Order: sequence, then C-alpha cells, then structure tokens
Amino acid sequence: MAKKPIILNKTTIATSRLFRIEALEIEFSNGQLRNYERLARGHSGSGAVLIVPMLDAETVLLIREYSAGVHRYELGLPKGKTDAGESFLEAANRELKEEVGFGARNLHHLSSLSIAPSYLEHMTEIIIAQDLYAEKLEGDEPEELEVIPWK
Repeated sequence: MAKKPIILNKTTIATSRLFRIEALEIEFSNGQLRNYERLARGHSGSGAVLIVPMLDAETVLLIREYSAGVHRYELGLPKGKTDAGESFLEAANRELKEEVGFGARNLHHLSSLSIAPSYLEHMTEIIIAQDLYAEKLEGDEPEELEVIPWK
C-alpha cells in the first residue's frame, strides 16, 4: 500500500449555514502535487445517521420525502445529523421518532460509510433499529413524511 499523501495546505474557500468547502494542496509520495476541493464536516463536526427501522423480521419502514438535490420526492431510509453532545445511537433514535413516529428498544451499529469519499469528509453511521414502539417527536421537516412499510 502506498504511503498516505501529505496535506500541505488547507483553506476554507466557502461556507454556508450547513456546509464548508475546503481547498487542499496535497503532495503524494512520488512528489506529485495536486489541488483538491472537498465538502468538509459541518461547523460542529457532527456526523450523520442512516436508520434501517425493522417493523418485524421482514418489514422495513421507508419514508417518502422531498429531496432538493434532485427536485423530486424520493423513497428512502430515515436519516439525519448528530446534534452536539449526542451519540450516533441517540441521534438515530431521535431521528426515527421525528421522521417515522417510532422509537427503538434495540439499536445496532452496522457500519460507517462515505457516500463520496473523494469529495466528502463526512461519514454516515448505519444503524439497525428493532423492537419498535410508537413515539412521535416534532422534527424539522417542512411537511409530514409518508411512512411506507416495505417487505
């Protein structure tokens, strides 16, 4: 395996309420220099969770919500960011209550992943939620999300 490149310089080139874009000057072990840009972690350094809520052994609960990136309604798993001082398991249970209307007595960390590791510093924790019970918390979604049981 090759020696990990060295970040010679890191500069924030843009920020928003949610995002920070960094320019990186990188030197590879063979002396090659390259400039990269990446979407850096949020201001609080928090992560994100993607929850797989299992209603029973054969049924996952999906949500349909508006996705601004593709400007359409998408069917997917509940997800959200980890708030300051919150563990990713606590975040998963909170987001599950906000988006799906269920809490989970059993939460299991399945894996961590990056959706686009070449461009995102951000990691997402994949959480399996089982032994669900009805509990709804107020979320930040602009409209009620449609919950769809999927075999």
